Amino acid sequence: MSMTDPISDLLTRLRNAQMRSHKEVECLFSKIGMNLLGVLKQEGFIEDYSEKEVAKGIKRIDVSLAYFEGKPAIKTLRRVSKPGRRVYSSISSLKKFRNGLGVKVLSTSKGVVSDAEARNKNVGGEVLFEIY
Repeated sequence: MSMTDPISDLLTRLRNAQMRSHKEVECLFSKIGMNLLGVLKQEGFIEDYSEKEVAKGIKRIDVSLAYFEGKPAIKTLRRVSKPGRRVYSSISSLKKFRNGLGVKVLSTSKGVVSDAEARNKNVGGEVLFEIY
């Protein structure tokens, strides 16, 4: 059975694991998920992630969650662009989120990047989610 929205599944697993103070969470494998986790690691919202094969042809992603002084690094995680409603942003309309403390993750022609990196590369794209 195929999944309709692997991005929402990944974000929900991260959100639920942090609410229950888990140190690690196992997620379903997808290329977009690996790219998103790369951005989250770069921004400091997760410690690390790795791909593992559980059976022949079946992969999972192990994610180590980040905590700061016992509190989760992720306070809020909100999906912006959904399968039923895609949200795009040009570089001129891409403003800082929560005075620069939050991060918007975009899917651009240059790959999956944070909003700061999108401004540096001067590209817009689909706003996948917001995190702070």
